[in-house]
Amino acid sequence: MKFLDQAKVYVRSGDGGNGCLSFRREKFVEFGGPDGGDGGRGGDVWVEAVEGLNTLIDFRYRQHHRAGRGGNGAGRNRTGAAGADAVLPVPEGTEILDFETGDAICDLTGIGERFLIARGGRGGRGNARFKSATNRAPRRADPGEPGEEATIVLQLKLIADAGLVGLPNAGKSTMLAAVSRARPKIADYPFTTLVPALGVVEMDHDAFVLADIPGLIEGAHTGAGLGDRFLRHVERCRILLHLVDGTGNDVTAAWRTVRDEILAYGNDLARKPEIVALNKADALGGEERAAKRAALENASGHPVAVVSGVSGEGVTDILRQVHRAVREFEAEEALP
Repeated sequence: MKFLDQAKVYVRSGDGGNGCLSFRREKFVEFGGPDGGDGGRGGDVWVEAVEGLNTLIDFRYRQHHRAGRGGNGAGRNRTGAAGADAVLPVPEGTEILDFETGDAICDLTGIGERFLIARGGRGGRGNARFKSATNRAPRRADPGEPGEEATIVLQLKLIADAGLVGLPNAGKSTMLAAVSRARPKIADYPFTTLVPALGVVEMDHDAFVLADIPGLIEGAHTGAGLGDRFLRHVERCRILLHLVDGTGNDVTAAWRTVRDEILAYGNDLARKPEIVALNKADALGGEERAAKRAALENASGHPVAVVSGVSGEGVTDILRQVHRAVREFEAEEALP
C-alpha cells in the first residue's frame, strides 16, 4: 500500500426533497382537503476516524463524495425518505482544512471521532402545512433546500509518542528496526526513507510509539531534498530523538542543520523536548568518540548519549530516557 498523507476532496451534501401538492380524493368523502407530504431531508457528509487505516491513498482515486438526495413528499401526508449520509473514513490523526482559506476545520485525533462537513438540505413543505381556517385548499408546496458543498484538504499527521529526526543516513531506520518490529528500508545511501514509518517500542513492561521521519537537509524548508513536508508528522510527538551520524566530519554542523530546519518550520516544533544521540558508535574509536561527544554537547547545551543501532550499544539506556520523558509529558498534560 502506498503512503499518501495529503488529499484534496470535493464534498456535497444531499438536496432536500420537494414538498407535494396534493388533495385527498376518496369516494363518499365530500371535503377531502390538502394532504401533500413534506420532502425528505438530504443526507449529510461526515468525516470519521476509523481503525485500520494509516494512509489517505483511497482519496487519490475517488475525490468527489456526495450524499443522497431526500425523497419527494407524496399524497396522503407521506413524507419523503431521508437521503443517505456520506461518511469519509480517514486514519486517526487526520486534520481537515478549508481548501480556499487554509483554515483548520477539525482535527480527528481519536478512533470514532467524527465531524459534520456538509449538512443536508431541508425538505420542502407539502401543501398540507399551509392549511388554515382562511385557506382551506392551499396550492402551495415548497421545493427542497439545496445541499452544501465544500472543497477540503485532508492532512494526515501520524500519532506517535517520539519522533526520530536527523540528516539522511544518520541511522534512523536502522535504529527503528533494532528497537521495534518495524521493517523500514535500510541502505547505505541517503534518502532511503521516503515516507514516515511507525514502530512500537516495548520498554519496562510498557510501550510507546516511535516514528521515523525522512531525513532533512539544509534548505528543506524551501523545498530542498524531500522538503519539510514530513515534519508535520512529528507535530504530535511529545519528544524528539535527534540522531547525529558519528562518522561525519562535523557533528555540530549536522546537528545545527536539522535544528535550523525545525526552527524554520515553526508550529512550536522547536519547543518540544529534544534528546540528542551520537549514533554509529561502533565505527568510532575512543578518542574520536569522546571529542565528538564533547563538541556536540557544547553545541546543543544538553547531555549527549552515544549509541549504535547496529551493535546495540547504549540503545536500552536512551530508550529508557525517551520512555521516561514521554510519561512525564503525559503526566503534565493530565494535570488540571
